[in-house]
Amino acid sequence: QVQVAESGGGLVQAGGSLRLSCAASGLEGGAVGWFRQAPGKEREFVAASSSYGRTTYYADSVKGRFTVSRDNAKKTDYLQMNSLRPEDTAVYYCAARNGPGAARATTLYDYWGQGTQVTVSS
Repeated sequence: QVQVAESGGGLVQAGGSLRLSCAASGLEGGAVGWFRQAPGKEREFVAASSSYGRTTYYADSVKGRFTVSRDNAKKTDYLQMNSLRPEDTAVYYCAARNGPGAARATTLYDYWGQGTQVTVSS
């Protein structure tokens, strides 16, 4: 059974950085995506990486500031978030899918983590 767990959230000032980690145990060859949900808003796509990291997608709002990467040896994905803004404040979720391709839609992901809070103060 696949289990997904995120870590690395916290409180940071605007302009700062955080790195989120995602461990998807039991997942072989699947793609990973990152999503976020702010209070009162729908869950939105942030970034995604194909199973071997060859293809990545980013939301326009984070392009140039956030970077996804994967350590295949550790079976861990990372979301490096730089130049954080107050509007980045949200619960961030890692999701995994059985297919190898990166995807933007929440419906294409099979497994979800519990989420980690990221708060950016102004």
